[in-house]
Amino acid sequence: MAPHDLRRPFKRPPISDQQKRRELSLLRQAQHRRDAQHQARCLASSVLSLRSPSPEPVPEIEEAPEHEFDEGRERRELDVSQASKLRGAEARKWFAKQLMLPEWMIDVPDRLNHDWYVFARPAGKRCFVVSSKGTTVSRLRNGAVLHHFPSALPSGSRKKTVPDPAQSYSVLDCIFHELDQTYYVIDMVCWRGYSLYDCSAEFRFFWMNSKLAETGACDPPSTHHKYKFSQVPVYNCDESGLQMAYSGAVPYAKDGLMFYNKHAHYQTGNTPLVLVWKDEYCSQYVIDTDNNGRVPIQQQVVLELQEDGKLTTSDDPPVVFGCLNGDFIQKSGLQSGCLLRFSIPDGGLTVVDGKLERADLEYLGKSNRARVFADSYSKVMFQFMSRNSPLRINDLLASMNSSSDEESAAPEVEMIG
Repeated sequence: MAPHDLRRPFKRPPISDQQKRRELSLLRQAQHRRDAQHQARCLASSVLSLRSPSPEPVPEIEEAPEHEFDEGRERRELDVSQASKLRGAEARKWFAKQLMLPEWMIDVPDRLNHDWYVFARPAGKRCFVVSSKGTTVSRLRNGAVLHHFPSALPSGSRKKTVPDPAQSYSVLDCIFHELDQTYYVIDMVCWRGYSLYDCSAEFRFFWMNSKLAETGACDPPSTHHKYKFSQVPVYNCDESGLQMAYSGAVPYAKDGLMFYNKHAHYQTGNTPLVLVWKDEYCSQYVIDTDNNGRVPIQQQVVLELQEDGKLTTSDDPPVVFGCLNGDFIQKSGLQSGCLLRFSIPDGGLTVVDGKLERADLEYLGKSNRARVFADSYSKVMFQFMSRNSPLRINDLLASMNSSSDEESAAPEVEMIG
């Protein structure tokens, strides 16, 4: 890394409205509090009871149109009885929407070294873990059961250690690391029936650190505790914390860095208040590979086909990357909702003042059926940057020095009266 005195103030041209959306997201969560207890109970019951997907018809469920975006509109949540009837792709979509999904870091957040945490993300399978009624179940983001096992989590096995209420349940957001068969806990959604949805990340991380070790869940596996749970080291995102997360030793394979805004609530779906960033040093896979594990010559993206032929991202509201004409859609047998794969040639994206102006797309075919959502705009742009002008660790460090210099140079204001 460059010595401290050689770093210059860093400012990249904007390629998105990510900072604006961060500010709006914080404002919305301050103005709006939902029934978080109901949301936690709904998720826990569904993880434990949702039946395996089958080819049976999916019941009609009325939802607000995606394009009618309202900043004050509450996300429509399915209740337990509705969720238990979902099958196939609809069940996968429902579960995927329950996770808080990070955006990709395509610009450096303001006050990164004051308002954010950072940690090295474990490589593995993202999942929810729910302990209740003497058992523990983990489900992947597509709804499939990963493990059904006894654990030392509250109400997680039939062994009685600490008495729990009959309706007690806990929900953890984890990454299962195959190499050491360990669940690494990256967030806590609910603990002993107490919902943490509307708590700040600062409080959730404190609660997670203080409560998890008390249960014995971090102990080695035993008869009543099949898999070990472990906490990831979380740092304040100042210069030393960022360097520790980036280059410090951890007991797992790293897959990039995750950045959490300290004030962020647990928001389901994509959020600009949690970010992921990668480079070749801290992740094996920075640029997406094809089905054979090779990096394509040209960037590839997955977009969703809309009824009017537009090709959009998974964002809310979605970003339009292009449009297919009706004749091509009819001849290809495509339907709205299909996830389609496209390649983008070098220089095929044009961004002006943070907004996408043009995208050259070449149709490759339908996406893998295991996919649940199209790519997000931030992912597309991160992949584009990685191939052309990547955001590097020195850029993040330089932005901290730049913001510190600006704060120290701010003029003092004399208060009168």
